[in-house]
Amino acid sequence: MGSKTTWRAGPRRGLARRGLAVLAGALIVAVVAAPASGLQAESGSEGAAAAAASAPEKRPERPVFHVPRTDRKIEIDADLSDPAWSEALEVKLDYETRPGENVDPAVETFCYVTYDSDHLYVGFRALDPDPKSIRAHLSDRDTIWNDDMVGVKLDAFNDERRAMDFFVNPLGVQLDIFEDDVSKREDSSWDVIWKSAGRITEEGYVVELAIPFHQMRFPRAAGMQTWGFDAIRFYPRSEFTRIALVPVDRNVECLICQMAKLNGFEDISPGRNLEVVPTLTAGRTDRRQDFPVGDLTEGDAESDLGLSVRWGVTPNWTLNAAANPDFSQVEADSAQLDVNTRFALFFPERRPFFLEGADFFRTPFDAVFTRNVADPSWGLKMSGKEGPHAVGIFVAEDELTNLIFPGSEGSSSGSFAFESTDAVVRYRRDFGQGSAIGVLATGREGDGYSNRVAGIDGLYRINDKDSVSFQYLGSESEYPLEIVRDFDQPAGSFSDEAFRVRYDHRARNWRWYGHYSDIGENFRADMGFMPQVGTTFVLGGLSRTWHGEEEDWWTRFAVGGDWDREEDSTGRVLEQEAEIWGEISGPMQSFLWVDVGVRDRSFRGVPFDDQRFFSSWFEIRPTGDLWFGLFSHKSDAIDFANVQAGEVTQLEPNVNVNFGLHLKAELGHVFQRFKVPQGELFEANLTQLRLVWQFNTRSFVRSIFQYRQVDRDPALFARAVEPRFERLFTQLLFSYKLNPQTVLFLGYSDNRLGDQTIDLTQRDRTLFFKVGYAWLT
Repeated sequence: MGSKTTWRAGPRRGLARRGLAVLAGALIVAVVAAPASGLQAESGSEGAAAAAASAPEKRPERPVFHVPRTDRKIEIDADLSDPAWSEALEVKLDYETRPGENVDPAVETFCYVTYDSDHLYVGFRALDPDPKSIRAHLSDRDTIWNDDMVGVKLDAFNDERRAMDFFVNPLGVQLDIFEDDVSKREDSSWDVIWKSAGRITEEGYVVELAIPFHQMRFPRAAGMQTWGFDAIRFYPRSEFTRIALVPVDRNVECLICQMAKLNGFEDISPGRNLEVVPTLTAGRTDRRQDFPVGDLTEGDAESDLGLSVRWGVTPNWTLNAAANPDFSQVEADSAQLDVNTRFALFFPERRPFFLEGADFFRTPFDAVFTRNVADPSWGLKMSGKEGPHAVGIFVAEDELTNLIFPGSEGSSSGSFAFESTDAVVRYRRDFGQGSAIGVLATGREGDGYSNRVAGIDGLYRINDKDSVSFQYLGSESEYPLEIVRDFDQPAGSFSDEAFRVRYDHRARNWRWYGHYSDIGENFRADMGFMPQVGTTFVLGGLSRTWHGEEEDWWTRFAVGGDWDREEDSTGRVLEQEAEIWGEISGPMQSFLWVDVGVRDRSFRGVPFDDQRFFSSWFEIRPTGDLWFGLFSHKSDAIDFANVQAGEVTQLEPNVNVNFGLHLKAELGHVFQRFKVPQGELFEANLTQLRLVWQFNTRSFVRSIFQYRQVDRDPALFARAVEPRFERLFTQLLFSYKLNPQTVLFLGYSDNRLGDQTIDLTQRDRTLFFKVGYAWLT
C-alpha cells in the first residue's frame, strides 16, 4: 500500500477496523506457526488423518473402497459389456438423502469404477420401473439440472474442502462443476474435456464416463493415492430425489467432508497437460448514423487472430496465457430493468479465460469482478493448490477502463479510453477441519489513475454446526482530474478501509446468524463489484425447519425472520427493517416462499417511515417438460428521481417448455408499476424469449428476443423525461462444440429503438463469427 498511506477513518470506525486487523493477524500467525499435526497434510490419506486430528467433533467412520486398475480397452458407448467392467469396483447407491433422510431409495442404482494409465472410468446402471418416465433432453453442456442424471464427486486432494463433480444425463449430455465447501460455492463454468455416453434401456438407463487424468487436479504422490468419493443419482419425479452412496448427516454443515474414500490410482500421471487454442474471430457492425433517419451504413469487416494456452505445469498448478484473445462473450446477458434503481446492475462473467480457476479469487467481499476488465490485449493467469496452500494470480493489459463510483445512496459508472494494467494476487491456507485463512491484493494502474486494495480474510469452523468468517480490506486510490471533476470524486490520493464479520449456525432444524460490516466512504475496489460504500450494516436472523415424513404431502417447511440496520458514515439511518418469512416444498416439485415486513428508510435526508412490503415466489414442475414460476412484490417505496413516497407493484411470470428432445422455449416477463399520490409515475415491461433447437449434444441453434418498454408521466417528474422508451434486441446463434475449447459460432444480432414519436427502428446490426481449435498434448 506504500509507506505514505494515511487511513482516513473516524476514531470509532478506525479503532474497530484495526482491532479486527490485529485479531486476524494474530490468527494467521498462529496458523503459520502451528505444528504440522494440526494442519492439513499435503496429499493422500495423510490429509484425512490431519483433518481428523483437529476435528472439533468425532464423525462416524466412512467406507473405504479400493479401485482396481485395468489394462483392457473400454469403449465409451453406453454399453457395460466390455470385459473391464466385470473387474471394476461395483458399489450400490443405498441412501436417499433428499427429501428422505438416509432412507431406502425407490430405485436401484449401481456404479462401477476403474482406471488405466490415462483415464478414470465410471459406469452407471440406473434401474427404473417405468423407463418412459425418465426425464432427459438434448441440451448444451451444464444445462441438465432438471433431467435424470448420475455422476461422481471426487476430492482428489483428500482435503475435504473441494471436489470435482462429473454428471451425465441419460442421453450423454455432460455437466461438470468445481465445488468449494469452504466458500459454499459451486462453479459450473469450470469445463473439462472428457467423454461420456448415455442410453435409455428397457430397465432404465446406462451411462459411461472417461475422464482424462491430464484434465484433473490431484497431488504429486508416489504409489497409492486416496481420494474422497461419492456416487450420486438425481431422480426427478413429483419430488426431486437425491440418491447417494453414503448417508448425509444434516447436522454437519459440510458435504465433502462426509464422502467415502477411494484408494488406488497407483502410478498415474497428468502428462504434459498442454492445451493450445488458436482462435479466429471476425465481424461487421452496420449502424444508422443519423438515427432514426437514413440508411444503415455498412461497417468495416474486422478480424483477429488470437491464441490461448493452458499448461498444467505440475499436477497442482495451471498456467493460462492469452495473446490478442477473443475475450468477447457469445451468450447474451439477461436483460434487467434499470428504472428507479440506485446502484450498478450485476452481470455474471461468461468469458472462458476468466472463468478458469475463478474459485481461487472469491472472498466474502466481491473484491474481484473480472468483467471490469473490458477489452484486454493480453492476459496471464496462474492458479493451483499445494497441500494446504492455494494460490491464484492474474494480470491483464486493458485497453478500456471501466469504473464504478460508489456511494452510500447510489452509484455511477463510466468507460474511459485510457489503458490500465490490472492484477490480482490471492493466497489461501487451509487448516483444521474446513477452516482457512487468506490474503488478497488487487491493483489497477493507468495514466494518472491507480487503485490498490489489500487485506486478509478467514473462515473458522468452531464445530460441525458453527462458523465465523471475516474479511478486512484497505484501499488507496487516485483518479485523473477529469474524473474527479465529472464524477465528484476526491482529489489527489485517498484511502479507506472495509471489513465484515459473520457468524453462522447451521443444523438440521435450526439456523441462526449474525453479520456486521463497515465500509468507509472513500473505500474503492475498482477490480471488484462493491457499488455501495460509506455504510455500516448489522443483521441478525433465526429460522426453524421441519422435514416431512413419508406419509406427509409436503417434504420441507421452514419459517424464519431477521432484523437489519444500515447507517451512513455520519450515523444517519438509511434503512432499518424487520421481516418474517415462510417456505414449503410440496408435490410436483412445487415450492412456495412468502416474505412480509416493515422498514424505515431515508433518502437524501428525507425520512420514509413505516413502509410495509410483501413478496412471494411460487414454482411448480407438473411434468418433466413444463416448469412455471411466479414472483410477486408489492410495497411502499421511494421514488428516487423525485424523492417522494410511492407504491410499487411487480409481477414476474416465467415458463419453460420442452417440446420433445430437441426444442426448448423459455419465456419470461417483468411488469413493474409505480404510483405516487398524484398518479401513475411509470409502467415498465420487459419480455424475454429464448428458443433453442438442439441438434445433438454438440450443436444447436438459439434465438433470443428481449423487448423493453417504459412509459412515464412527464408531469410527475421534476426534470424532463421521455414519455416512452422502447428497445428490441434480437440474436440468432449457431453453435458447434466438439469440446469446450474446439468451437464454432456463427451469429447475428441487432437493436431497434423507439419512443413516443417514432416506431421501433433498427439502429444497428452485427454479424459475427468465431472458430477455435484445441490441440491437446
